[in-house]
Amino acid sequence: MNGERILIDTSIWIDYFQNKSSQFSVTVDDILSTENVYIPKIVIAELIQGARSKKEVSVIQSYFDAFTIIDQKEDTWLEAGKLSYRLRKKGKSINLLDCYIAIIASTYKCKILTLDKHFKDIQTEIELRLYLKYPPILAH
Repeated sequence: MNGERILIDTSIWIDYFQNKSSQFSVTVDDILSTENVYIPKIVIAELIQGARSKKEVSVIQSYFDAFTIIDQKEDTWLEAGKLSYRLRKKGKSINLLDCYIAIIASTYKCKILTLDKHFKDIQTEIELRLYLKYPPILAH
């Protein structure tokens, strides 16, 4: 596929699986057919953590086998910690896992599709691209 590299954040996947008729589901379906989807292992872990049954765990695991799975590099956690520190010094309290996801997206040159508006704050500290082909969806 010749599309862009898109990292789909946990917040989008949750909405996608829970509400197949939402605007986000249409967006995700379009991305799945036209772009290169990258999934960090931490996103899969977050989705499995929220599963309600062994069957859901199995479905999540098999579903993501179709995508490019990405993982940390040697200094990803260190860079995520530094990013979180810099943001906190500026009065922005951002979850460490989201800083980690941002570092991975930046490392693999992926745009992030997310519902979490604090990724805009992260953009003030690192080069991070958000997927904005569709109307703004940063709602949470």
